[in-house]
Amino acid sequence: MPGTAPRILYKLLAVACSLPLAGVLAVHALPLSLALESSAAEPAPFKVVVNPGVRADPVTRQELSDLFLKKVARWPAGESVLPVDQSERTKVRVNFSKEVHQRSLGELRTYWEQRQFAGRGSPPLVKASDEEVVEFVKTHPGAVGYVSGETVVDGVGLLRVKD
Repeated sequence: MPGTAPRILYKLLAVACSLPLAGVLAVHALPLSLALESSAAEPAPFKVVVNPGVRADPVTRQELSDLFLKKVARWPAGESVLPVDQSERTKVRVNFSKEVHQRSLGELRTYWEQRQFAGRGSPPLVKASDEEVVEFVKTHPGAVGYVSGETVVDGVGLLRVKD
């Protein structure tokens, strides 16, 4: 039927435009997780993983940054926040720093040097791989970390960012 293909394409485009944008995080029922949404064609640059015991609502990008910069010490339910970073040599660390902190790795290094010099804290622990982050988060109450978007994350929760 003439004209059918353009109408179908138009409807598909309308549906696609109504989907959430990349970078929006949403809460999963159980376990709670922080994950960056993306299109089905390509995985998100990273997923934020939390210990299965952590119960938190979706967070904004700024709230997530505050957790990793240790500006927030406790989850809403009261447990201590234990952030874990990846090595500066990893692509996921660069992506996370740009997307969440909106800072370069050099700017974050300077932030932590100033905090340490002032006696106001030390940077998060650093793990060398996605697998090490998942294992750490799984076994440490209150832990939060991030892994590459394609990483399988069994035994941990995902948390969504609502920006």
